[in-house]
Amino acid sequence: MASWLVTGSNRGIGLSLCRLLHARGDRVIALCRTPSAELQTLGVRIETGIELTSATSLEDLSKRLAGVQLDGAILNAGILEGDDLESFGAESLRRQFEVNAVAPLLLARALLPNLAAGSKLGLITSRMGSIDDNGSGGYYGYRMSKTALNMAGRSLAMDLRPRGIAVAILHPGMVATRMVGFAGIPPEQAAAGLLARLEALKLDSSGRFWHANGEELPW
Repeated sequence: MASWLVTGSNRGIGLSLCRLLHARGDRVIALCRTPSAELQTLGVRIETGIELTSATSLEDLSKRLAGVQLDGAILNAGILEGDDLESFGAESLRRQFEVNAVAPLLLARALLPNLAAGSKLGLITSRMGSIDDNGSGGYYGYRMSKTALNMAGRSLAMDLRPRGIAVAILHPGMVATRMVGFAGIPPEQAAAGLLARLEALKLDSSGRFWHANGEELPW
């Protein structure tokens, strides 16, 4: 029985990840600020009141997880604020960077005492963070923050390789969640693909950028 930690677990992809992991018999620690009714019915361990952009909250989380060994952590929490050249604002850019790029990196570091050789770290990013794949522009804060997350994931892969910890940088696909107006594939399908990529992850494939369907994406 493996132990997994999932952020952004109260709805959407995070909730589906928790559901699939729990259904296959794994132990799940679900992180969120406020749990949804659906999450509360799963029967997984829920750590609430977690604000991933807060240093104090991360310190509190480290205390709660003291002595807990994780086989994997999936850092899924993120935000999207639609903008274009005329509408983007500095505060929105900063907010998306803090949530989408800075917070996952700080959390990954905070979880190091809980990870060991053989553990896996999944960063849920977006192909909108791909520079090569940007053919439409716009979404400045989201694109820039996800590009930054991709770079953080690549550096983490390099730094964690000597510890035997592998890192996957994962795009879930266009998923029907609140973030994108419920247009796209079901969250359950995306979650299944993400877990398949993490199951296949090894040190020699660590630090690569994958679509949940198995396609390797351009940077």
